Amino acid sequence: MGTKIKCRSISRGVAQGRVLISHDAISFLGNVDPKTGIVVEQEHELYGTSIKDRVLVFPHGKGSTVGSYVLYQLSKNGVAPSAMINIESEPIVAVGAIISNIPLVDRMEIDPYEVLEDNVMVKIDSQNGYVEIIDECYKLD
Repeated sequence: MGTKIKCRSISRGVAQGRVLISHDAISFLGNVDPKTGIVVEQEHELYGTSIKDRVLVFPHGKGSTVGSYVLYQLSKNGVAPSAMINIESEPIVAVGAIISNIPLVDRMEIDPYEVLEDNVMVKIDSQNGYVEIIDECYKLD
């Protein structure tokens, strides 16, 4: 068993995957291609990166309420993140996660930017309100 960190559950579910961290807020409408799951906003920290099957860590969403439906499209197209962690979730991302069945948590008791890094394997259990760090040492090439 790895390190478990308590958090608030927004969209219930259990998933795991490798972390993908962004310090930039995300507007799913305009930042992410709903057909490919690739971040397409050139000024974004994750430009050119796929969010497919990753545990996407970002501070919060931004932009249009249509972003909720873009998350849904990502899910229907099989290119959505496996789960998401926010510092403070807001309605656009929350609704998108709920209608897409993507586990979403926020308000981790430890700042995720202090304990998580890209490619670390984590499990999100938003049914029981925790993030578990499974593989702290693994690094992708």
